[in-house]
Amino acid sequence: MIYVEVSPIAFSIGGTDVRWYGIMVALAVLTVVTWALIAVRKNPRLSYNMVLNAALVGIPSGVIFSRFLHVIEHWDYFMRNPGQIIGGEGLTIYGAVLGAALGIWIYSRIRKISFGYLADVIAPAIILAQAVGRVGCTINGCCYGVPTDLPWAFVYMHPASYGPIGFAVHPTQVYEIIYNLIVFGVLMIFRNRFRPDGSLFLIYLVFYAAWRLGIDFIRDRNVLFIGLDEAQLISIAVLIFAGVQLIWKTRWIKKEAAEPPAEKPAA
Repeated sequence: MIYVEVSPIAFSIGGTDVRWYGIMVALAVLTVVTWALIAVRKNPRLSYNMVLNAALVGIPSGVIFSRFLHVIEHWDYFMRNPGQIIGGEGLTIYGAVLGAALGIWIYSRIRKISFGYLADVIAPAIILAQAVGRVGCTINGCCYGVPTDLPWAFVYMHPASYGPIGFAVHPTQVYEIIYNLIVFGVLMIFRNRFRPDGSLFLIYLVFYAAWRLGIDFIRDRNVLFIGLDEAQLISIAVLIFAGVQLIWKTRWIKKEAAEPPAEKPAA
């Protein structure tokens, strides 16, 4: 067993606790934005204004939708505690990704830019950011798995942890960190190898939806319908939508065609 005794509270300011979860979520957002800003320097189809404006739209829409899905999932609790509906803790990754994507898609339609191209550029950064965010979940104790007696089971010991104190559970957060890093590597290897724009983002959605559909069976969860939780129901919808789009539209292109021709040296 692995005993987790680290405090999930990084520091306190004026009586307000700042948890490692919030810090890692902020770093996750910064990861995506920084990735996009670096891409601008190498990509003539992107601009700093485009990336910054997309961030200004995508971040709040992602936070709002993330909180919305969390409240829906725990509706019975929030019905009894309506004053806690608005809050910074209790966010869902699906809500963050889909909410941000929806906000940026609306922005792209208004500004007449390619949402698919921008989504492909940041797709590896999204899954990398999710790995960063899950580090916060690991320390926080949330999103833990079902009880197990495996030798690598986590036992949360700190009283401020959101995990079950003193019980051995699957470290599903760590499982997801490892999986996300593997998917990140796959997306990096095969980026610029699919057409049309948006294909790499769809591949990311399929990878993550398939994972969440499976891993949630060994996570502590709120079953909503036919033995599935909210994330699994969303995963099925995402798999159907993204899978159909990939089969119908996506095509593989040769490496030579994917890479722009090298510039000829000046005479």
